[in-house]
Amino acid sequence: MRQITLDTETTGINPADGHRIIEIACVEILNRQITDKHYQQYLQPDRKIDTEASTVHGITNDFLLEKPRFADIVEEFIAFIKGAELIIHNADFDVGFINHELKLLKRDWQPLEHYCNKITDSLSLARERHPGKKNNLDALCKRYYVDNSNRKLHGALLDAKILAEVYLAMTGGQVSLLGFDDNVEEQKTTIKRISSQRAPLTVLAPTKEELQCHAQRLAAIDKASGGKCLWRELR
Repeated sequence: MRQITLDTETTGINPADGHRIIEIACVEILNRQITDKHYQQYLQPDRKIDTEASTVHGITNDFLLEKPRFADIVEEFIAFIKGAELIIHNADFDVGFINHELKLLKRDWQPLEHYCNKITDSLSLARERHPGKKNNLDALCKRYYVDNSNRKLHGALLDAKILAEVYLAMTGGQVSLLGFDDNVEEQKTTIKRISSQRAPLTVLAPTKEELQCHAQRLAAIDKASGGKCLWRELR
């Protein structure tokens, strides 16, 4: 299962007003493990950045002068995301900008949805899990204990990396109970046989209060994972 978290930075908030992408970044998640593969590019937008936007991401017009244009990188970008599930926080914003850039190209490029397996909006997912609460990336980092201390300004690559961690935490965390990789061949386990002559173990039954605490903990895990708590199914 290949997933890609994606983020963009732009000159403003609306492509219909001529605003363009100035940074695009992607981070790969493979079988619910963040890999070291990522894609990032700063882009020359051929227009000025709005002051308000520059305050958010800190990217300047001078910094972008010698950067490539979207047309120069579109093929490598599409090759990186092709066939994967895209995970985007507030997907309508980023997808709208990318599709605007694709439409501006002279060649016969299709909308982004044509190249990926599916697009998942992590903001919509967070709102389903946490109705009535703040669900921006900073709030989710705090809720799921994801370190965002380096996020002084918005940046597409940094935000894509943070989103990958938030998404995995929000959708169930680790892959397996013990955190092992799927490669069983590499899992070395030593089994020690216990003497049949030993005294029987003492079995302590849980108290009523302990059972109640256990049930509450499972309910919290089930809610955080969207109904995927396996312990509840095995009871």
